[in-house]
Amino acid sequence: MIYIQSLTKSELADLLLPLSRVKGRDLDEEEFAKKAKKQAAYRAQQIFHWVYQRFVTDFEQMSDLSKDLRAWLVLNVEVYRLTERVSNQALDGTHKFLWTLHDQKTIESVIIPAALQEKGGKDAIARLSGQDLAPIETDEEEELMQAGVRFSGAKTEEKVDSAKWKRLTACISSQVGCAMACKFCLTGIQGIDRSLETHEIVTQVLELRRRSPITNIVFMGMGEPLKNLPNVAKACQIMLDQDGMSFSKRKITISTSGLVPQIEELGRLVDVSLAISLNATTDEQRSEIMPVNRKWNIEMLLNACRNYPLGPHRRITFEYVMLKGFNDSMEDAARLVKLTRGIPSKINLIPFNEHSGADYKRPTDERVKEFQSYLTERKITATVRISRGRDISAACGQLRSIFGTARGTEKHKDWKELPVIQPGHVSSGQGA
Repeated sequence: MIYIQSLTKSELADLLLPLSRVKGRDLDEEEFAKKAKKQAAYRAQQIFHWVYQRFVTDFEQMSDLSKDLRAWLVLNVEVYRLTERVSNQALDGTHKFLWTLHDQKTIESVIIPAALQEKGGKDAIARLSGQDLAPIETDEEEELMQAGVRFSGAKTEEKVDSAKWKRLTACISSQVGCAMACKFCLTGIQGIDRSLETHEIVTQVLELRRRSPITNIVFMGMGEPLKNLPNVAKACQIMLDQDGMSFSKRKITISTSGLVPQIEELGRLVDVSLAISLNATTDEQRSEIMPVNRKWNIEMLLNACRNYPLGPHRRITFEYVMLKGFNDSMEDAARLVKLTRGIPSKINLIPFNEHSGADYKRPTDERVKEFQSYLTERKITATVRISRGRDISAACGQLRSIFGTARGTEKHKDWKELPVIQPGHVSSGQGA
């Protein structure tokens, strides 16, 4: 059985080509082949619309396809589904999902809402952004909070206007676990089980879009995307296809720990945004927390960034997880300015999200602001990532599957009382 989500539109057209029925006895061989190819391409376009834009999984419901084609699809092709094992929702609206794959392996993905765009005062928007504020006092703030919880995926019949949010980002996984062993990352502590297939990557976004109108995609979930580059690149092609998910190339970001040869290959395969998990300003520092640096050091990594093909007004994002007393000094800030100078880039500062798998601590807000100010005063674009979903372990560096693998970690404590899932079962909340 072939999964639709494993095929690009052109691959699906090739699969359908032998089924083409071209009229015209007087056509020569070349003209016949041309018409058959055009018909197959059109059928592939129709199927992509049904699956990715109408969320239909039953081929019999694809009413503009011929009866014979629908019957063939039923016998030979399948729309893959992920089983929603359980989901948790944070107070800020972040919604984390645990999916069971066909082989009973598990992965996580997250819907991350941005700040509301409607009036409600700075405090209301800041509260939804995860900042610590005084208790809710006004009805308006309470209304905004509830709207945020509902819109990001809570079980409710009430509709909330999508214009309330600037963005709804899907943070998706590329592997079951991760082999990179970054010391600050919970997924890295888990170890690697296997890479995801193209259809397993694509279906994460498809399932999340059934629940919320996703605007952005980031490959920042479980796994190192460039360790699974063929499947990740192919998944991106499907996400970018105008007849598929129709995402803009600016709306898809692939984050890597720094696999230099694969960065170069990525630029040739697909046009999406690139994020580099830098996290240190010296090789000694970076090698301590990121073993990948022992093979491809900072100089090699930055050279790959300089050679990465960027379109007009496009920039590379350097992610910098701030660890208290380790990489948050003003000397680190000064080195960071020198390292990134000349590369079209922006720096995303990420205060460490503490978890049981690492002894590092989160720096103070004052230190983060001081670090950011040093960069911006020197004309470096620097933002601070607001940690969303920390109360449900959905923030940066906190994702892992339900059971540890290579390094024997314990069962997830934030997934409580897991339901028993029968093979092939799909949660009733997943739509048609």
